[in-house]
Amino acid sequence: MKIIRLMVVLVGFATPALAETQVRITKDIASVTVETRSGPVEISRIQDSDHEVSGEWARTSRPCPEFCIQPISPAPGVTTIGELELIAMLQDPEAVVVDSRTPDWFQGGTIPGAVNIPYTYVLDELGQMGCEPDFDGWDCSDAKRVALFCNGIWCGQSPTAIGNMIEAGFPVDRIFYYRGGMQVWRMLGLTVTGGE
Repeated sequence: MKIIRLMVVLVGFATPALAETQVRITKDIASVTVETRSGPVEISRIQDSDHEVSGEWARTSRPCPEFCIQPISPAPGVTTIGELELIAMLQDPEAVVVDSRTPDWFQGGTIPGAVNIPYTYVLDELGQMGCEPDFDGWDCSDAKRVALFCNGIWCGQSPTAIGNMIEAGFPVDRIFYYRGGMQVWRMLGLTVTGGE
């Protein structure tokens, strides 16, 4: 009888700890910390199992054109990645993660550690991605690994930016496309910085 009471007490103490880490990034990773321009930010998932995506992010249908479903790969040679690969790039100080959306979208919330280079200005900002200006435009022989994302699988801003980067001479094997974008990032309950 005393043993049964002890087990009940131990289970009572263990339950809150399990609840805190129940929603993890992976089985082995509860959270990661990434460096941002304003200091370190912890990326984790929302712990409320009843949480739902709402507002703009819950919309499933937008008129096409202009919001057409994007291909898995925006250009031959570009690698499409998921959340775990993007998180790894966020932790790599030699990689750049680019939120290619317009500033109003960026200010409404972004992935921690991403820099905002709107798709319309990507060619002006290749220096942030390791390219050097030269007489013919840009020398991207020392380009960094760059991941780009926008609002989701129906958003053409990243594919447009990627196409422009390739045309300017950025090496395709250094470009990564997070196709899921903000919609899937939010759907998975991952940390968002900035406005909500």
